[in-house]
Amino acid sequence: MDGIVTEVAVGVKRGSDELLSGSVLSSPNSNMSSMVVTANGNDSKKFKGEDKMDGAPSRVLHIRKLPGEVTETEVIALGLPFGKVTNILMLKGKNQAFLELATEEAAITMVNYYSAVTPHLRNQPIYIQYSNHKELKTDNTLNQRAQAVLQAVTAVQTANTPLSGTTVSESAVTPAQSPVLRIIIDNMYYPVTLDVLHQIFSKFGAVLKIITFTKNNQFQALLQYGDPVNAQQAKLALDGQNIYNACCTLRIDFSKLVNLNVKYNNDKSRDYTRPDLPSGDGQPALDPAIAAAFAKETSLLAMNHLNGQKMYGKIIRVTLSKHQTVQLPREGLDDQGLTKDFGNSPLHRFKKPGSKNFQNIFPPSATLHLSNIPPSVAEEDLRTLFANTGGTVKAFKFFQRDHKMALLQMATVEEAIQALIDLHNYNLGENHHLRVSFSKSTI
Repeated sequence: MDGIVTEVAVGVKRGSDELLSGSVLSSPNSNMSSMVVTANGNDSKKFKGEDKMDGAPSRVLHIRKLPGEVTETEVIALGLPFGKVTNILMLKGKNQAFLELATEEAAITMVNYYSAVTPHLRNQPIYIQYSNHKELKTDNTLNQRAQAVLQAVTAVQTANTPLSGTTVSESAVTPAQSPVLRIIIDNMYYPVTLDVLHQIFSKFGAVLKIITFTKNNQFQALLQYGDPVNAQQAKLALDGQNIYNACCTLRIDFSKLVNLNVKYNNDKSRDYTRPDLPSGDGQPALDPAIAAAFAKETSLLAMNHLNGQKMYGKIIRVTLSKHQTVQLPREGLDDQGLTKDFGNSPLHRFKKPGSKNFQNIFPPSATLHLSNIPPSVAEEDLRTLFANTGGTVKAFKFFQRDHKMALLQMATVEEAIQALIDLHNYNLGENHHLRVSFSKSTI
């Protein structure tokens, strides 16, 4: 993996880049001009930047209002947290670019995320929308280097994906694939806070926990993502970059730890899945307003994953409400079935603060993770059960070492959503209720 990272980093300008200025994030800078995707004559005519804001979902994204000096590396970095980037076309004369992701689902997730959080490059807001083009066609003979670099980036992204036939549970990782990063700040002429680290690293995925400390007179931190892939992407993009101009250089490595134990929420450590933790020194838990902010961040997870998904033949639209809570009716008052309290529902996976379930939150996908399967239930039983939800079961696989778990693939994401709604907590007998969640794996 080190060799791959070295190849990707060739030509990257270090020591003069600035990740954070005026509390606005910008992506890593680079002079990697060899990554330019040069279109042939037909492509130049074809890609005129005529895409409309209300276009249908496409795995090709149209990016507008780019700063004039922006590099291809920075544009690619926008897509890395969401999946494999398969092609890029820069229209520097128009301050635009086209970015192609491997799947439409990844593109939808990216557009949804940047609809809620305005992306910035070099402190300038940019705009991302679906392209009218379903596939990005470029002249690869003029673009061999760019394709080679994209393949190298893909290799890093998928380095932790188990090969077919391997037997690891969804939550099991080896130290080399840890979701925990060890961060050292060199040349720290300005203070770097826990909140600054969270702002920078959240660009690459959900940050669950951060612990900061000083060792050997150096400011260091341990930062845990929910997914090792996010940790790999952050290391690839940020290692060697400067937080502020010409100082506060990030040195990033994978930690041997796979989970951080945070006891207090304060300016030195924080568990974003546990807003109820005390601040230490006998102090009470976090101020309710701060706890509410943590809860809001969790809601943005939910919003990014669900906005734009298709259900019952229609597209779901999810935005933040001005209301902080859902007001339940007074006891005895008939609300005609308009409200329901799920606080004690068996469908609720997140009642226990700090649960490992928080580390396994993935966007809707066609592949479902099944668990709590009793020994008497066979593959054919589960295939029939899921087919009865109205969809088509494309593939099924028991975990080799643990037949209590399995992966099941439906024909579409919409069918998988319906199956999860219908069958999570389904009684399989023998006091076993089926647990169904979206999986990051494929069969």
